Amino acid sequence: MNATDTTNTTERLHGAAHLQKIAFLGLGGMGLPMARRLLSAGHPLTVWNRTPGKADELVAAGAVRAASPAEAVRDAEVVITMLADPAAALAVADAMIPALRPGTHWVDTSTVGPDTVAALAARLPDGVTLIDAPVMGSVDRAADGELLILAGGETAPVDGVLARLGTVSACGGPGTGAALKLVLINAVIGGVAVVAETLALADSLGLPRELTERALTTGPLAGAAARATATGSHFPVALAAKDVALATAAAKLPVLEAVHRALTENPGLAAEDLSALARPVDPSA
Repeated sequence: MNATDTTNTTERLHGAAHLQKIAFLGLGGMGLPMARRLLSAGHPLTVWNRTPGKADELVAAGAVRAASPAEAVRDAEVVITMLADPAAALAVADAMIPALRPGTHWVDTSTVGPDTVAALAARLPDGVTLIDAPVMGSVDRAADGELLILAGGETAPVDGVLARLGTVSACGGPGTGAALKLVLINAVIGGVAVVAETLALADSLGLPRELTERALTTGPLAGAAARATATGSHFPVALAAKDVALATAAAKLPVLEAVHRALTENPGLAAEDLSALARPVDPSA
């Protein structure tokens, strides 16, 4: 073996030593592209989802399918959860925690609020760490590894993993990432709701939709207007309503309470992207 071959072999072995074994639980709209990125980076990956078929793509690409949360995490060095709501997070935690080994790092990327993070942390066995790391960004940014990761707790042991998913913003101690996520996501949801009503007002005044959208995207509501008219994102209205409910349970927020009513008054929109709120009304409907 020549010097070049020796160097290449050493580099491969060195790289492999840093590819932590990951268990990824929750393969919904956000979890699937996140898990795909980790698998593509070479991490040994075990996956679990309540609906097993959602793991088929990853299994075909080399991931291992687990039959239960406990089986998924049994040999993992890093556990990542991306679950829909507090009830799902707590149920999966109860199923997997008995199988966690000392030294395991658990990264919860779900949006569940700081109270649920505290409840999860209280269940941990000795030697297992929990980082609350909810993310900002929709499925397009998840696929491209461009999420903003709001981290509460010490991320150093999982920095290499998180770097595959996006940019980490250190928020402070445990629970601070979950808290900031509620603040930021409710600003987005509230802004989209305001833009939706603004567009409805413009429609009622007979203004062309294109004119109104162009004016909004060059003013102080530019960010909210861009999200309200986005076509490459998928943040279901039902999950937005869940996030607003978490916020209104934490503080008296009458405007967001009205937004919650707007999000839940039409069950037919529950699975659609948040931008559905700003969709033009069909007068013939």
